[in-house]
Amino acid sequence: MDIIDDEIQQYAEKHTSQESELLKHINRETHAKVMRPRMLSGHLQGRLLSMISHMVKPKCILEIGTYTGYSALCLAEGLQPGGKLITLDVNEELEGTVRAYIAKAGLTERIDYRIGNALQIIPTLKEKFDIVFIDADKENYARYFDLVIDSVTLGGIILADNVLWSGKVLDEKPDKDTRAILDFNKKVDGDPRVENVLLPVRDGITMMRKIRQ
Repeated sequence: MDIIDDEIQQYAEKHTSQESELLKHINRETHAKVMRPRMLSGHLQGRLLSMISHMVKPKCILEIGTYTGYSALCLAEGLQPGGKLITLDVNEELEGTVRAYIAKAGLTERIDYRIGNALQIIPTLKEKFDIVFIDADKENYARYFDLVIDSVTLGGIILADNVLWSGKVLDEKPDKDTRAILDFNKKVDGDPRVENVLLPVRDGITMMRKIRQ
């Protein structure tokens, strides 16, 4: 199910700042060669991620779910001088491709790309994060939130992708992944440590601002 009409999507992209040539290349290559290309953030959401990052001016970003690296490169655009982005993924098959994109962007020293189980890696991280982007397996969204919330700076931003799940959040009999998204959305909405807004951009993205410890 497409949430947004294709023509509206195209109009929005037409009136949005353009992707870099490298991002356009990643977009094309992902759709041509990688399974499940809908997982890519894409032009419109990518520019939104970039704008949020520029507004926050983060020293440190955590991304949970790298895929082909498109969103990591977008988020990295707003990093402060000397800042870094840590991005986690379990897909070893894409590692070479992603590292090549990061190198082509000139960000090898600023993007710490790790392959492994995020549930195991996150507790080992000592950094404080100004932005966290959750875009991995849906059944663990709530666990990722619980793992990162204490490491987010006061006033920091947590973003969660696919929170409308192709409109399945409205299904009367939700499947397992949809139920996980529904539970996550309810959890976030009831957590006093954050204020939140669910944006119907692409497949839905929730923005949370940490307002108390």
